[in-house]
Amino acid sequence: MRLILSVALLASASGFTNHALLRRNVAFQTPTKNRIRSQETLLYQVSRHATNETATTVNGSLPKEKGDAFPGATLVDGKIASIPSENEVDAFPGFHVMRPPPDNLITSWEGMKGQLTTHFKYSLEELEKFEKDIEKKDTLLEIYKSMQLSRLFEMACHKQYLMGKIRGFMHLDNGQESIPALIKMCIKNEDKKYSYYREHCHALASGVDPGKIMAELCMKDWGTCHGAGGSMHIYDKPTRFQGGWALVAEQLPYSAGAAKSILLDRELGLVEQDLENGDVIKFDATSDWNEKDWEKFESRIKNNGDDRLAVVFVGDGGSQNGRLPELLNASAKQNLPLLIVVIDNGRAINTFTKDVATSTMKYTLGEHYGVPGVLVDGLHAADVAKAGRAVTDYIRNGNGPAVMQIHTYRFMGHSPADPEHERGRKDEKAWAREHYDPIKAFEKKYKDNGAFTHEELSAAKKEMQKVVDEAVKFADDSPDPPALLAKELEYPTPIDTDYNAIPPPSFAEAVNERFISPEQMKAIAAHMDAMREKAKNGEITIAEAVNLAIHEEMLRDPTTTMQAEDLQAGSSYGIPGMTQQTYGEMRASDEIIDEGHFIGKGIGEAMNGYRPIVELMNTNFGIYGMAEIASSGNTYLQSGGQFKLPITILGAGGTAPDQALGAEHSQPFHAYIMGIPGLKIATAASPEVAYGIVKSMIRDDGPCFLLFPVKMMKDTKGTVDFDKCMPLKAALLHEASEESVASRKAVTVLTYLHGVKESLNSIEEIKSEGFDVDLIELRTLKPLDLETIRKSLERTNKLCILDESTKSGGVGATISSIVCEEMFDLLDAPVIRLSMDDAPVPYASSMEKVVVKRGADLVEGVVKMCSGRV
Repeated sequence: MRLILSVALLASASGFTNHALLRRNVAFQTPTKNRIRSQETLLYQVSRHATNETATTVNGSLPKEKGDAFPGATLVDGKIASIPSENEVDAFPGFHVMRPPPDNLITSWEGMKGQLTTHFKYSLEELEKFEKDIEKKDTLLEIYKSMQLSRLFEMACHKQYLMGKIRGFMHLDNGQESIPALIKMCIKNEDKKYSYYREHCHALASGVDPGKIMAELCMKDWGTCHGAGGSMHIYDKPTRFQGGWALVAEQLPYSAGAAKSILLDRELGLVEQDLENGDVIKFDATSDWNEKDWEKFESRIKNNGDDRLAVVFVGDGGSQNGRLPELLNASAKQNLPLLIVVIDNGRAINTFTKDVATSTMKYTLGEHYGVPGVLVDGLHAADVAKAGRAVTDYIRNGNGPAVMQIHTYRFMGHSPADPEHERGRKDEKAWAREHYDPIKAFEKKYKDNGAFTHEELSAAKKEMQKVVDEAVKFADDSPDPPALLAKELEYPTPIDTDYNAIPPPSFAEAVNERFISPEQMKAIAAHMDAMREKAKNGEITIAEAVNLAIHEEMLRDPTTTMQAEDLQAGSSYGIPGMTQQTYGEMRASDEIIDEGHFIGKGIGEAMNGYRPIVELMNTNFGIYGMAEIASSGNTYLQSGGQFKLPITILGAGGTAPDQALGAEHSQPFHAYIMGIPGLKIATAASPEVAYGIVKSMIRDDGPCFLLFPVKMMKDTKGTVDFDKCMPLKAALLHEASEESVASRKAVTVLTYLHGVKESLNSIEEIKSEGFDVDLIELRTLKPLDLETIRKSLERTNKLCILDESTKSGGVGATISSIVCEEMFDLLDAPVIRLSMDDAPVPYASSMEKVVVKRGADLVEGVVKMCSGRV
């Protein structure tokens, strides 16, 4: 049985998984005397399966032979030399071979040296330096304190939860303390940090105040986010701790955007500066610095000393999400300074990960993209820190991204509320607490070798207990947050803001001068002049007006960026045209065809001082980014007002009559996102409106979504009001005559997108029937301009909505309910909603006419309403 356990240890915990061998069940069959007689026989059998892709090497040699893989074997000169001994297996009595520890030959410090020399090209001399640095007594004590602080803090959280002070979902990190030790030793304050919902200890190790974290968990005003975020959403801008995120793996593309912001800073010559109020701003590294700051920034400015990185933590289950390979691709392609830490505790929530995943060796996934990885054992915190120093130095030296997979065991359930009925979970916890506790392992090793006395470690633990006790008291003393705080944090920029009054950055001219060559500036000036000439002649299209506004804003503010798919070619309508040619691949990036990915990258940029514009070729494709769009709306409140998220998502959308695009390209995506809090949603059906609202939304400090009518992008032409932002308000396009109002023959018509053109073209026919309308373009769907609607209804007392969304759950349904609730006394008749049917939009025109409403339906509706037939 011991020999079979040896094979299982190798097959399950080595750097690679051998599926062919496991299918034959070599490692998991009941042993018999005939099957395996001796250690020598086993060595002979496994040697037949060794390949250069699955074996640990000695002296750097790899076998050339190909064949079935046997993972974890140690090779000398291409031949298997050893496997774990029977004594090694005996070190774990009573443990079932469900998820054995990693192979010590690979994940001990000596084993990791092999990984780091092979994959990260380190010399043994360089690795010895990291070892000496970490093995210093003061450093080891910091590691121990970090682990004890994490363990004691989580135990206090559990107690507060049982007392009812912490509510909702809470996810504890007991057993995984080597990860916060890694952060403490290898991650700097200036580094960008993204975590998931099990992030308390990550925040602690990042330097976030323990009292503020505890107060946040206890729903108190002195919390990191004033009680708005809670256990799963800790943010702290001064330490660049940019969130726990609760939607599994959503943090991955955000971290790519954060890493990209570091490269943008370097490229543009911008430097971050911390303000006394906790905010972080950017200034021009060559001119905006104060004399007292020069010493601090001199090396970074003059000697290319910006060695910041971004780090993202993802759990074992989350690492199976498709966002991970997308992240690896993007970070490799742009050489992003990004550390990806996979916390491998073998469980996706509570489910045994291998029950749902073919491969759990995520540190090898980067090989397809040229991203190196290392597997480490979370039992040994000092060794984790050594590997962490090596990997972070690799990234800081400009080599691009890397992956660390840290093998751990989580001592607690997914959350205190989970029953943990999944197979093997309770037995695994009991075994891990006894045999795989990183704190116990640290104490045993460093007391046995004389580095620390029992009294020294006890004193350190007592010191950390005092910190935790003070954190609990701080939370108890904190008041509850103000009741109206959530409403105050709905939008970072008030809806009535005059965007024309917002000044550009002081460094704009200097950055443009050194970043954009004279040839590029000449080319873009000619491009913009040509569009301005079209506008003067009333010939500029909606798409061209948007492109002109984008260029003006990118020149006005160098922190404005652009990303889209098919960007180099200008996308479908030319919206991002000439951006990459003018501002380069970093400020104007061509993205993979996954809107969720590049919206997520935009969120990461927006959290770090940039104003990304994300163009969706068709806004319906935003369905791929619903998680990211939703989180963009939540973040300002969720972070307690720390992160404003100035991201503008725009594109062509809506459903025109006779559109002939089929159901998937004709969805009312604007209605889908209406329920997202904190998101401003606008529409523009003419070049003038598109130009003005684009400029306003780019300057807004919150997330904005702007839609243009897909069938009018190149056909509708007009003028623009140069250099003017447009207010985010509805607009009266046609006013009913006083005679029609007096005779009760006028109707207020609300519409947007293609409905604007349909309505304008129907006015003369309506008038010929003896009626008239107040035609209002809903340039903002959220928040609604109720003042303009009310003013019209006070005249007409009748409301008809030509709606480009479905009858159920559509824009018209929302507006109608609000009007009936708040303006019922102004209505003389029921509201008429001319909405799309709930059926999908068909391709054939004969069917589509029944589903999609148009001008003819509006004429009929107005006549019915004014004739008293509704």
